[in-house]
Amino acid sequence: MDRLQLIQPEPGQSRYAALAAALRARIVAGEWPPGSAIPAEQTLAAEHGVALGTMRRALELLTEQGFIERVHGRGTFVKPALSGGSLLRFFRFGDGSGQAPASRILARETLPAPAEVARTLGMGPGEPALRLRRLRLLAQQPCLLEEIWLPLPLFEALAEGDPADWGDLLYPLFAQRCGVHVHRAVDTIGFGSLGAEQARALALPPGHPCARVQRQAFDLAGHCIEARTTLGDANAFHYTVSIT
Repeated sequence: MDRLQLIQPEPGQSRYAALAAALRARIVAGEWPPGSAIPAEQTLAAEHGVALGTMRRALELLTEQGFIERVHGRGTFVKPALSGGSLLRFFRFGDGSGQAPASRILARETLPAPAEVARTLGMGPGEPALRLRRLRLLAQQPCLLEEIWLPLPLFEALAEGDPADWGDLLYPLFAQRCGVHVHRAVDTIGFGSLGAEQARALALPPGHPCARVQRQAFDLAGHCIEARTTLGDANAFHYTVSIT
C-alpha cells in the first residue's frame, strides 16, 4: 500500500486523474518501456487500493492522452515509440513504389545552439548541441536534405563513432544508443527557395522552390529532444487531407 500514500489528489482533481498521473510517472520513469504490457487492471487496482472502475477510468484517460493503447484480447500496452514518422509522406518522388529512403550523414558537429534552436530544445543560450546534416535518397537519387539539432549531453553517445553504422532510421538509434524514446512529433510546413549549398546537395538549381518541414519531436515526459528542418523539391510536394 506504499503507492497508495503517493496518490493524493490535488484540490479540485479527481481521484482517477491523480491515479492516471501516478501511472504516467511510472511510464515516464521507464518502469514500463514503450511497447511493453502493463499489469492487468485488477492487479493495478489492488496495488493502488482503488476500485476497479476508478482504475479503468484512469487507464481511459491515459489512452486519451496517447500514453497507452488497448489491444483486444491481448491487454494494455505502453504506446510504442515512433520509429521514424517519415517526412516522405509530404512528397511524391519517382514511381511511388513506397521504398524506404536511404540515409547519408553529410556532417556531424558539436556547436553552440542558435537562439531559436536553444529555445525549441529548452536549452540555455549558447549551450552545445549536436548538429547533423543528413541526405535522404531514393534509388540513389537525393530527395530530402535535413538539418537536425539534438541536445547535449542527452545525445553524447552519437557524438562519437562512425555514422555510417547508424542505419537509415534515427529514432530507433536514439532509443538503442541514448535511451531516448520519441513519443510524438509536430511537423510545420512552409515554402522557400534553396540556397546554393542546399541545391547542390539535392542536385537542383540554386533558387529552386522548396518545401520546408520543421519538426519538433518530444519524449514521453514532453521534453523537446529534436529540432529538425527538412527541405525537398516543392514541385514534388504532395499533401492530402480528408475532410468529413
